[in-house]
Amino acid sequence: MRILATLLALVPVPALAATGPFFSLQNTNFVVTLGFIVFIGILLYYRVPSTLISMLDKRAEGIKADLAEARGLREEAQTLLASYERKQKEVQQQADRIVASAREEAQAQSEQAKADLQRSVDRRLAAAKDQIAQAEEDAKRNVRNRAVEVAVAAARDVLKEQMDGERANKLIDDSIKTVGAKLH
Repeated sequence: MRILATLLALVPVPALAATGPFFSLQNTNFVVTLGFIVFIGILLYYRVPSTLISMLDKRAEGIKADLAEARGLREEAQTLLASYERKQKEVQQQADRIVASAREEAQAQSEQAKADLQRSVDRRLAAAKDQIAQAEEDAKRNVRNRAVEVAVAAARDVLKEQMDGERANKLIDDSIKTVGAKLH
């Protein structure tokens, strides 16, 4: 293939269209063709085509190596992506479990707080009922004491009016006897 391309490059097509003797230094087409052939000869002598081809081959091998490396990197990136996606799913599942656990714990704490509040309300109601009952007892006791005081005062007034000295001495003696009998 390379040889065919080299031969086709050596055939000067425009030189065939010139008029007059072709092999004359006066004919520009001949001079151009001769210069072109010399140029191609110099290129072939210094092996420029093979150097260019080897450079292109090296470049192609470099590109192939880069492509292979890119494929390897792509596979590695896909592996990493799959790993990160798997980790993300695991983290998401763990986050979901944490949220569910937190909700359950919050629900339990809410129910505990409600129960504690109900017990507190019940204790306060019981304390309030006890205070009300105590206040009622105190009020009843105060009314009784006041009634007793009024009754004693009234009895004193009545006894003062009805009591004379002899009768008072007799009552005192009877009271002393009663107390003495009860104490012994």
